[in-house]
Amino acid sequence: QVQLVESGGGSVQPGGSLRLSCAASGSILYINTMGWYRQAPGKQRELVATFTSGGSTNYADFVKGRFTISRDNAKKMVYLQMNSLKPEDTAVYYCSAHLIDISGTTGNYWGKGTLVTVSS
Repeated sequence: QVQLVESGGGSVQPGGSLRLSCAASGSILYINTMGWYRQAPGKQRELVATFTSGGSTNYADFVKGRFTISRDNAKKMVYLQMNSLKPEDTAVYYCSAHLIDISGTTGNYWGKGTLVTVSS
């Protein structure tokens, strides 16, 4: 059984910063890609940033220069540092991990999400 648990969401004023964390736990053999997605009210879930096991990162255009993804493989954690937040960044942020469990099964797992609200 695999779990992803996000933390760090909250309310912040425009221009402010937040740091999201996601911890993976359970019957994990190997984690390939970890990432963050978000879903705003009435919109589809969209990619924010990803971090592969090889160290490559990928960002959505709308967060480039403002958000930074990082990863701690030993702790099975991924982070998202969000700076210069805008009201349009308001969304539920989801952690995702593409991994192999101890049975050898490959799958994509999701956390339950953490709400980020940017408002004055």
